[in-house]
Amino acid sequence: MATFIATVKFTEKGIQHIHDSPKRAAAFTIAAKKMGVSVVGLYWTLGPFDGVIVFEAPDDKTATAAMLGLSSKGNVQTTTARAFDAAEFEKVIGIVGKN
Repeated sequence: MATFIATVKFTEKGIQHIHDSPKRAAAFTIAAKKMGVSVVGLYWTLGPFDGVIVFEAPDDKTATAAMLGLSSKGNVQTTTARAFDAAEFEKVIGIVGKN
């Protein structure tokens, strides 16, 4: 499974219903699991983002679908990046060395 990190920003709707945020997060985790996505960590944060989601998905398409599903509710906007652990990154830089 590939690892992804998504930063989260509340929309105006999300702020208006901030008290429901933990329930929405739990619902997202359940919906993601049904798609084959495993939420590794879900955090509310201080600073430029309101939250961070760390998750694993079988591929980019599934990861994108999970984030689109979350964003389509209108409470948050997300920005997602693919994350590589050390072993995966060794393979990536191995490719660079061959060029």
